[in-house]
Amino acid sequence: MFRSFFVIDGIDGAGKSTQAALLTEALEARGLSVLRVRDPGGTGLSDRIRALLLAPEHPVSPATELCLYAAARAQLVHEKIRPALEAGHIVVSDRFTWSTHAYQGAGRGLDASHIARLEEIACAGIRPAHVFVLDLDPARRGARLGERGGEPDRLEREGDAFFGRVRRGFLDLAASRARESTVLDATRPAAELHAEILGKVLGILDGGRE
Repeated sequence: MFRSFFVIDGIDGAGKSTQAALLTEALEARGLSVLRVRDPGGTGLSDRIRALLLAPEHPVSPATELCLYAAARAQLVHEKIRPALEAGHIVVSDRFTWSTHAYQGAGRGLDASHIARLEEIACAGIRPAHVFVLDLDPARRGARLGERGGEPDRLEREGDAFFGRVRRGFLDLAASRARESTVLDATRPAAELHAEILGKVLGILDGGRE
């Protein structure tokens, strides 16, 4: 586990990208070196896999979905995340392995042990110091995505029942790993959420815990 690796996670529309950007900007304003990434994506290969995964015209089986996410993540870890952490930089990721447990595990019903094994292979020991889960009722997801504009991708087109399972997957995981996670109400003002996330991150960076 690296003390300088942080993840913002949650269902689609929860505001992860906004909080990842705010956190990165705040840390950089303090003179810290930060790499911000998104998962899947972040490398040439990973971005191409992301495009395949999210394209509405491509039917994707749950098993294929799981393997493609793992492949994109493995490349991101190898090419960007591990080198940055080993060089002493801070890494802020928009999604990481918890999304796989929530979406492909709780959402699609795939075996948790298979997901854990792929996580072990793809990440090779790289784990975040802390995961911030932005919790959002799936019923509010549509309005938020509508405000963002654009056509919904393949996963965003899933219904509330699917996202209800995904949300429960995130919350169950956070409950089982309480020391390494914080659940935040995504409907709170963005500035409030940012202040709480930043305070927690600075405490960890200052040596609050390993």
